[in-house]
Amino acid sequence: MVPYEKLAQITQRFEFLEAKMAQGASGDEIATLAREYSELKPVVTEIRSYRQLLDDIAEAEAMLADPEMRELAEEELPGMKARLPELEQSLRVALLPKDAADARPAIIEIRPGTGGEEAALFAGDLLRMYQRYAEARGWKFDILEFSETELGGVKEVVANIRGDGVFARLKYESGVHRVQRVPTTESGGRVHTSAATVAVLPEAEDVDIHIDPSDLRIDTMRASGAGGQHVNTTDSAVRITHVPTGIVVTSSEKSQHQNRAIAMQVLKTRLYDMERQRADAERAASRKSQVGSGDRSERIRTYNFPQGRVSDHRIGMTLYRLDQVMQGDLDEFVDALTADDQAALLAEMEA
Repeated sequence: MVPYEKLAQITQRFEFLEAKMAQGASGDEIATLAREYSELKPVVTEIRSYRQLLDDIAEAEAMLADPEMRELAEEELPGMKARLPELEQSLRVALLPKDAADARPAIIEIRPGTGGEEAALFAGDLLRMYQRYAEARGWKFDILEFSETELGGVKEVVANIRGDGVFARLKYESGVHRVQRVPTTESGGRVHTSAATVAVLPEAEDVDIHIDPSDLRIDTMRASGAGGQHVNTTDSAVRITHVPTGIVVTSSEKSQHQNRAIAMQVLKTRLYDMERQRADAERAASRKSQVGSGDRSERIRTYNFPQGRVSDHRIGMTLYRLDQVMQGDLDEFVDALTADDQAALLAEMEA
């Protein structure tokens, strides 16, 4: 059932914002108005399309009483009525409560799980997969922290991704990614199973998290010059420990000032994510959907190289085009996971 009173309220609010922006406003105010306006615009577009179809149906039904127009109305009405359920569904989806973090940039963290060196190599493959996905969407992908193994695998990588709707598209990637393939280190040609973990966190804003400076322990790691001499000594790498939670973040760019800023941003993002996880856990007590739960221990996807397939276990979806997926072609999975999450939210609301 479509909530007509809510449609009117949304449309009125949108028209108010439109008029307010046309009158002119200060810098801070116009930014706030523009953000809300852009969030409401797609919803209002759906509302107007739905209302227009209802008006067209009513007009066609009125034409049935006119002998000259009856035949035309009888021809057009079935098509209009057939479109109505589709528009109603689109409108219900548009009215779903939005995740406040969807439009934000994201921090992505990738680490090897079980499987030793092969797991580290697979973590590197996932890193390149997400880099290619970001590149295809015109996003900016910056690696903040990176360490690798002797064979070129990834021990740990932390990256920042910026662009339109980054967290909305990547939030379903959090969890355990499993790979089944013959490792390059395997001489007998046997298929091994390894894993890597991915965590996608919405980037925190300053207003989200207040950090008491007394809760921080900040260490600078010193690198000395050649031959053990302390000429050219630099205090560059920064390690910040948040004492109450035990969270430790590091950054080792050349500039200590830049390192401190990067480490603080990652720390804020992790603390913000902890708060979101806590709130999500409370809401999930009455909702069983696994999609988008962000459970880092959940096995979400398997990449089977011998069979060329990728399976997402949350929605039972398998694609036999592993090569394209590893090249960053993730949209089919992301779209299906988004649709599944929307369906669960609709069922929850209607219940």
